[in-house]
Amino acid sequence: MTEEKMEVKCPVCGREMEVSKVGVLYGAVAGKPRATSTYKDKIYYFDRKACKKEFDESPEKFIKG
Repeated sequence: MTEEKMEVKCPVCGREMEVSKVGVLYGAVAGKPRATSTYKDKIYYFDRKACKKEFDESPEKFIKG
């Protein structure tokens, strides 16, 4: 059985990462992201804790549309 993966992009630096779809469903990220934040009921993934911190301070700056 192969685990399905999905590509996500850090909203701060733009680095692409891979996360497990199963992990996302059950709240555990099995992939490369180092941190997550939830903003307006959406989960955002970050490749570095510094990116998460920058996002958390001003999320609207990094959200498009």
